[in-house]
Amino acid sequence: MIYVIIGLGLLFIGIGFILTVNNAKYLLSGYNTMNDEQRKNVNIHDYVRFFRKFHILLGTSLVIIGSGLQQFTPVFAGIFITTYPILAYVYFLWKSSSFYTGSTKSTNKIAIFIMLGTLIFVIGMLTYGLQESELIIDDRQIEIEGKYGEIIKFERIDSIRLVNALPVISMKTNGFGLGTIRKGHFRTKSKEQVKLIINSEQKPLLLLTKSDGKKIFYSAKSKTNQELYAELKEHLPNKCYE
Repeated sequence: MIYVIIGLGLLFIGIGFILTVNNAKYLLSGYNTMNDEQRKNVNIHDYVRFFRKFHILLGTSLVIIGSGLQQFTPVFAGIFITTYPILAYVYFLWKSSSFYTGSTKSTNKIAIFIMLGTLIFVIGMLTYGLQESELIIDDRQIEIEGKYGEIIKFERIDSIRLVNALPVISMKTNGFGLGTIRKGHFRTKSKEQVKLIINSEQKPLLLLTKSDGKKIFYSAKSKTNQELYAELKEHLPNKCYE
């Protein structure tokens, strides 16, 4: 995550140096479609200075705050780098309207509403993804809730055990990942496909191996994994191994 934070920060800082007074008529959206008379109504020198300062500040603050959060609360670091740039660009669009006149201001207002809509959507997705996917046990099956959950009949379970760590994960193939929270399908360094339902970073983890060999690594949030393992052992004493 720290490399993502630094990379995003450097990207925003780099963007700040792309636009200049000389190339604005080619690169700056809206300004590049104006004729020479219309461009006289735009304070392009001040706009370029604002553009550069904004992106340098955005990139620098993203690295400093994001890196600090990553050290203490990786999940909040993920939320921060996802939502902070969107909020920053809402401010950028609002402020940049003061450098324009005419229809461009209306275009900026539309862009602001689009960005706010995007922010609401992202917050909704984050809220849904961060909700605990509980593991529910009944007399015949195990149900893992959530988008990447499933129902597993007892006869389809080969073994259940506690493990101290996840295998080394090389990539996410289809899932949700934010800090220490991981849900969905992932590939290990040894190229094995596994499902992760990691609601928290507590150890040890539950490893459920199905009769077809597929593995699910699970970590609860509202209770300890040891408590959950004890409950599973009551229902499946012959399939739980220390």
